[in-house]
Parts: sequence; structure tokens; C-alpha cells
Amino acid sequence: MAAQSDLKRVGSEPVATADVALTHAVRLLDRDPDLALRQADEVVRAYPGHPQARVIQGAAHRRAGRLETALAILEPLAQEQPAAARVHLELAAARSAAGRVDDAIASLRHALGIAPDSPDAWLLLADQFDLRGEAAEADAARARAVKAATRDPRLRAAADALVANDLPRAEALLREHLGAHPTDVAAMRMLAEVAARLRRFADAESLLARCLELAPSFDAARHNRAALLNRQGRAAEALPEVERLLARDPRNPSYRNLCAAIHANLGDFERTIAIYGEVLAEFPRQPKIWASYGHALKTAGRVEDSVAAYRRAIALAPTFGEAYWSLANLKTFRFAEADVAAMRAVLARADLADEDRLHVEFALGKALEDAGSFTDAFAHFSAGNALRKRLQPYRAADTSRFVARSIAVQDRAFFESRRGWGADAADPIFIVGLPRSGSTLVEQILASHPLVEGTMELPDLPRLAQELVPAPAADAAEGFAQALAGLTQAQARALGERYLASTRAQRRTDAPFFVDKMPNNWFYVGLIQLALPNAKIIDARRHPLDCGTSLFTQHFARGQRFAYGLEDIGRYYRDYVEWMAHVDAALPGRVHRLIYERMIADTEREVRRLLEFCGLPFETACLRFHENARPVRTASSEQVRRPINRDGVDRWRRYGFGLEPLRAALGAVLERYPDAPPAAGPENSIRPACT
Repeated sequence: MAAQSDLKRVGSEPVATADVALTHAVRLLDRDPDLALRQADEVVRAYPGHPQARVIQGAAHRRAGRLETALAILEPLAQEQPAAARVHLELAAARSAAGRVDDAIASLRHALGIAPDSPDAWLLLADQFDLRGEAAEADAARARAVKAATRDPRLRAAADALVANDLPRAEALLREHLGAHPTDVAAMRMLAEVAARLRRFADAESLLARCLELAPSFDAARHNRAALLNRQGRAAEALPEVERLLARDPRNPSYRNLCAAIHANLGDFERTIAIYGEVLAEFPRQPKIWASYGHALKTAGRVEDSVAAYRRAIALAPTFGEAYWSLANLKTFRFAEADVAAMRAVLARADLADEDRLHVEFALGKALEDAGSFTDAFAHFSAGNALRKRLQPYRAADTSRFVARSIAVQDRAFFESRRGWGADAADPIFIVGLPRSGSTLVEQILASHPLVEGTMELPDLPRLAQELVPAPAADAAEGFAQALAGLTQAQARALGERYLASTRAQRRTDAPFFVDKMPNNWFYVGLIQLALPNAKIIDARRHPLDCGTSLFTQHFARGQRFAYGLEDIGRYYRDYVEWMAHVDAALPGRVHRLIYERMIADTEREVRRLLEFCGLPFETACLRFHENARPVRTASSEQVRRPINRDGVDRWRRYGFGLEPLRAALGAVLERYPDAPPAAGPENSIRPACT
């Protein structure tokens, strides 16, 4: 237990050497209680009746399992020291260990009467109530422990490490603390935060679940859990958690904002807009909420209202970079000269946060491109990309290795031996490829068919893929390759059924088919084949220079780390082409390739081919896709609300002077577009497999 300064001295004052010995003994208690006992015994021999030494003696005997001896020391000491909270707390621990729960509670109430902010006492009291089956009382005691822990110096050091983002130190401090106090829910919640920052989401979720098991009314932990679930794309699971919070505190703006975000991830944008509107009516001076409100309005097609929301955010926070970029990201919006001057003034500030700076760099680049100042625009796009890349590094070699290992394992024989595996359902239509490749246009065309429902970029398949790889995996490429090869037929079917179950929350109609437009699912075409063999797969492909330019001039809210360097973009595009060419050879006819430029040149022909591949009858509504008022969440939301046009074709020519790193990285992929380069390695592979 933590040292207290409330012990009443008896006899002669101890000399400094005794104090030093006892301080050392306290540190030894958890690590080596017998050595701590020897230190305390020496002090008692020199200074009979020394209260601090006797507390350490009792604590050491308790930790060593000698409970009767511990009680024989601590009970008379408690009589002598009625105002010493530490003595009564240690006595409570000994009584609890001896099974004397009622006596332990009495000692704890006495200790808390002296030191009402002792987190150790509240936690131990909660444990006693648990032993008596008094869940509500235990929950209330842990809530008091959480409140007291904010002043606990042991957790303050871990909190300081968290603030400094020194995650290894924070984790070490918290694990050490939880080793001694395994039911400290405040420490558990902090450790969950560490795990979440390290993207160990399963660990974070497990810790938060344990927090709530011990302390169901620990609202901060429930709020963290709801946010964590929503962040992982599990909005349907997050919603009941936030609704429980709102039942307790219906006006809490943090809970309401999270509820709005969850409804957005569930595709219920009317509810999202309503919640944000209600919050802003009560708390109007919140620029970040205005920006979130603008995002929801944009997705719902209310462009003028979204512009007004972003403008309001900027008025409240003139350096708020996200709001400037949100205006630019409408694509059809044009900045005025006054906006350009304001953005230049923001970038001139020395105190501008990196996150604001990179957003404004991208927004100003877009404004200057619209004005025809391409050299200046490229400079600002380059500055924004350099900053983003520094904040979110990317290793191109990891992607190349993932592709190489996938090619080595998933050949034609691999799939032939697993024919007939997976769930039978044909509901999903996957659109894969690179972002900014025209995939949103393809989705909008399909979603305009009465038999197809458009959803959004669903995170479900990547999450299932990540769960296959043990975490933390030293080699994700090898881990995924081995996991896929090790699947049984029953496991493959279960994965397909899990995907269908988890995506059901996104369905709003009774249409028999739905679109999953997560471009990066190209990594997992093999997994789709094993788990969902009747699903359709469409590869949306755009000229590599146009696609690369569009990626380089786009800031993504999350993910897509490869997009912040021209060479990285070229290598990523090359890896993607290589893998999809291998899929064509290993699974002939399994994937329908749709070339963006061909769609623009002869829309009806390409739409007919697309619908035929999906087994759908032709519908003229698919040619009038721009009339479809469905919510669209991607950067192309406003572009797909316009008829087919050539605005995105040959855009790269504006920046040809700066694209040499992209050209060089693309190599033969650029020369052969839209075809893939010929294979240069083993059968069904463009290059030799990595071993």
C-alpha cells in the first residue's frame, strides 16, 4: 500500500539511516517481501515499537502468506494508531486475504474516514463488495477510485508519459502498477489507451471490457469502448454503448457527438445531421463540430449547407486547416481571392500546428490549380505531402513483400484445391483498385440499379483479414500468407458468414445485392475467393499518371499512407497491377476490369458490360446515375452527382514537369497501360516470388 505520513511516532525519534532503510523496504515489498521484512526487523530491534517498521512487517508477512502473523502485528498497531490511514488499509488487506470480509470493510471505512481520496482503499473496498455479491456498491466504490486516481502520483507519471506519447514508458508503468493492483480500473483504462494508440485494438477492447465488468458505471471507459468499436467499423456494436451513456447523461455533448458519428457509419445521415444540429444549437462556438456537421451535410448532398458549416468553422477558428481542406475537397467548390489570401496568411504563422498546416497546404494547392497557377499549386501540394509523410511514414517494401508472398502461395493449384469453399451468398459486389481511380463512379452506377444497394467503403473485409494474422506479427506478409493457406473449409465458410453478418448493419433496402467499395480490398481478392466465391469483383483502373496525380493532390482523412510520395505511389500502383495480373492468371474471368477512360469514352457500352458481368439486366437509370440522391461519403461525392465528363482525363499534364519520380517508379506499367507487363517469373507471376 502507498506510504502515508500520518503515523504517530512512539519512543525516540529514528535516525536518518532507519528512514532510509524503511524507504528501501517499502520498495522491496512487492518484489521481495522477505528482504523487506529483514530491513523492517532491523529497525524494530534498534527502535522497538517503530510504527512504520511494524506496518512493513505486517505487509511483508501478508505478501508471504503468513496471515495470522500479519494480523498479530497489525491489529494492535491499529489500536495504537487510530489516525493512521495506512495502518488500517494494510489491516484491511490482511483481513481480506484471511477471508474476514466484513472486518476488512470496517477497516476500510475507517481508513477512508481519514483519507477519503485513497484510490487503494476504494479499490480494495470494491473488491470486498464483489466478494459479498454487492455489485452496485462495488461499482460505486470503483467510480470513487477513478476520481481519486487522478491525484495518484503513480498514475500521474504514466499519464505524463501518455501525454508525451512515450508509449513504452507508459505501458511499463501501467503494467507494473496493475501487477500490484489488478482491479485498478483507472490504470486499466489508461493501458487500453496505450494499446489503442499502438493499434492493438483487441487488447484495448479486452481491457475496456474488463473495466466495465468491474465497474459498469465507469462512463469514461464505456465512452472509450464505444469510440474504439466505431473506429474499427463496428458501429452496430458501438451504438448500444453510447445509447447507455446518453440514458445517464442525455445532454453530454461528447456522447452526442459520438452518437452522431456512429449513425454516420451506419449510413443514417438524417439522424447524424439532426444530432449535430441539436448540439450546435446549444453549443454554437465549436468549430470541430461545425466541420463534422459539414461532412454529414456534404455526404447527404446538401452542398450549400455544408459550405456554410465549413465557413462557420473557419470564422470561429481561422487557422482550422481541416475546414479549409473540406471546402477544397468538395471538388466543385472554388475559393475566392480573399480565401487564398487568408490561407497564405495562415501558412505564414510560425505557431501553426502541423495538422492545420498540411490541410491548408492541400487546400491552397487546390485553389491555385483552379486559378491555373500549376507551378505554385504543385509546390503547395508537395509541401503538404512532405509534412504528411513525415507524420505518417510508409514502407513501400512492405507492400511489395505482401504481394510477392501472396503470389507465391495463391497460385492456380491453390484455388483449384479449394473449389467450392466459402459461403454460398452472392450478395456482395466488391469494387477494388486504387483510390481516385473512378471507383465511386462505378459504385454510383451500380447503386442506381433497383437490384443493387450502395453502402460505402466498408471496413469489414480488412478487419477479418487482420484478425487472421497473430498480433503483433513480425512479418505481416508471411503471417497472412500462412494464415490463408492454413484455413480449413469450415473456417473459410465461417469467414464469409461473418462478413455477411457484420455488413448487414449497412443495409437499408431489400435489394438482393450490395456494393462494398473499399479500394484496398485488392489485397484480399484471394480471401474473397475462399470466403465468398459467388461475390462479384470489379477492378476499377485509371491511367497511372492521372490516378497518381489525383492521389498526390488529395489529403485522405485516414489510411492511404502510400499516397504522400510520388515514388511510393508508383511502386504501390505497380504492386497492385502485378497482383491483379496474377489473379487473372490464377482465376481466369473472376475479376471484371473496368478502365476509367473507356467508361468516359463510351459509357453505355461499359455500363452494359458491367451489368452483364454482375448478372443484372440493363437499366437506363444506371446511365442517369447523377440523378441518384443516395449519400456518398468519398472525395468524389460531388463529382458523381454530375453527368459523365472528361474533367479528370489527362489532368496529369498540368504537372508533367514534376512527375518524373512517379514515371520512373511505374516503369513498364506506364508503358503498357491499360495492359499489364508480361510475366517475368514463375507461372502466373510477373516477377520472381519472394521467399
